[in-house]
Amino acid sequence: MTLHELPVERRTLHGHFSRDLAPVLTIDPGDTVRLATPNAGWWLESRERFEPRDDELDAGHALAGPIEVRGAQAGWTLVVRIDDVHPGSWGVTPVDADHALRWELDAAAGLGRAGGFEVELEPFLGVLGMPPAEPGIHSTGPPRRSGGNIDCRELRAGATLFLPIPLDGARFSAGDGHARQGDGEVCGCAIECPAEAELTLDLRDDLALEWPVARTPDAWISFGFDEDLDVAAAIATKALVDLMHREHGIAPADALALASVVADLRVTQVVNGVKGVHAVLPHDAIRFTS
Repeated sequence: MTLHELPVERRTLHGHFSRDLAPVLTIDPGDTVRLATPNAGWWLESRERFEPRDDELDAGHALAGPIEVRGAQAGWTLVVRIDDVHPGSWGVTPVDADHALRWELDAAAGLGRAGGFEVELEPFLGVLGMPPAEPGIHSTGPPRRSGGNIDCRELRAGATLFLPIPLDGARFSAGDGHARQGDGEVCGCAIECPAEAELTLDLRDDLALEWPVARTPDAWISFGFDEDLDVAAAIATKALVDLMHREHGIAPADALALASVVADLRVTQVVNGVKGVHAVLPHDAIRFTS
């Protein structure tokens, strides 16, 4: 395993997804990348805005990458192990043009403070993904089958995300540091902060996925994305049934019945145009008696 570094530099940052973006780093499967990004609005740890930026190509989240993984093939699965996420010293939660909570973040104590309020920190990266296979410039805003702006608070250190690879080489990017977010992200933003992270990238050629799934220390998670929240929920449920059949050998009809009894559907976010739902199956939810 090799550890690679992606510092905050013009060459390492971009604000859109495209299969035509040249990789800034090529790694072997199993390598770890330590990366750093400004917050979603391109604001640095110094509280200055990153410059220079292109008004069109950098209109989205500030992302580190793309990272090419040697040997990755379209149709395989990219395994993203989230080893560590470290928030910067400040963050902001804008409500509208006139109001925002401005946070001082104490990562050592695990606390954020703003406007007389205090919350415990649960840092994660909102954007983890690859570009669509189609050519052109694609927004970083919506989540997709190949990941992107998933905005799932469960994808903290210790989680592993499995993403369907849309094109050879993978071309993975990450960013959008969040010091904390609730399910739904109801005002449109989390505690948006600069962040550093360590991610280990690997490949699976024996796991064909239609939609992303994740494994945390506590649960399996399946994802569904669609402009219609009901459709997103149906996708997440179908993906969970498939997961239960694949991982536990449970017949699909039994898996659906068990999911209705022990799994939870949660609204990941409702603010990215394409809405997200994740289904959560705790590891200890089902005991096998025969």
